[in-house]
Amino acid sequence: MKALITGASSGIGLDMAKYLALQKYELILVSRNKEKLEQIQEMLPTKVTIVVADLSNEQKVKELYILTKKENIDILINNAGFGDFGEFTKTELNKELEMINTNIKAVHILTKSFLKDMEARNSGYILNVASSAAFQPGPLMSTYYATKSYVYQLSEAIYYEQKKKKSNVHISVLCPGPVDTNFNTVAGVKFGVKPLKSSYVAKYAIDEMFKNKMLIIPGFKMKCAKFFSRFVSDRFLLRIIYRIQKKKVN
Repeated sequence: MKALITGASSGIGLDMAKYLALQKYELILVSRNKEKLEQIQEMLPTKVTIVVADLSNEQKVKELYILTKKENIDILINNAGFGDFGEFTKTELNKELEMINTNIKAVHILTKSFLKDMEARNSGYILNVASSAAFQPGPLMSTYYATKSYVYQLSEAIYYEQKKKKSNVHISVLCPGPVDTNFNTVAGVKFGVKPLKSSYVAKYAIDEMFKNKMLIIPGFKMKCAKFFSRFVSDRFLLRIIYRIQKKKVN
């Protein structure tokens, strides 16, 4: 059994790799950080293949698929992604385009490519990592929220297509709230609430994926927030989100 994980050099991706390694999965780990990948390769108690790739580059994403398509991947985890903070007119365009390429285009290409192979075998799992940000617009992190909404809605639609075909290929989308990773450092923010441990989120997500859950939300607070958000107006929700975002500034 083989699993391919993008964004595997730290955070949730690394903890997912550790958890799957304990279950004797062979791993293909993808990241831009060669040094960290090599350290992980030495550390994990399973066969680990590392691929150094910048997934903001569309050609590199396609090359990743070509390189690994014959491996008969059983689990694809699209975890690579990052965010940015600031008013839309003040954030850097090139960084946002890199974010869109990583958070959306890479996920889209890899999901479509590996899904076709899994359909041909009629088996496999795809876990796309989105965020609780997927459920609403996000003033002061507008591009990041929009990218995660894309991942969430794309995954939900594909899940239903597979269900209607009675396929044995299962797709899930992980939508956590704040998680204790280096995300806030890259995005330039700090969390307003206590984040969940990355190891907990990773284990919970994979366990729920194997139960064929479509939407995976770790933590009681985020489940409640998702439930009660349906009872308030969009305008009220925007005000609340804006206030929360303002508190994130380092």
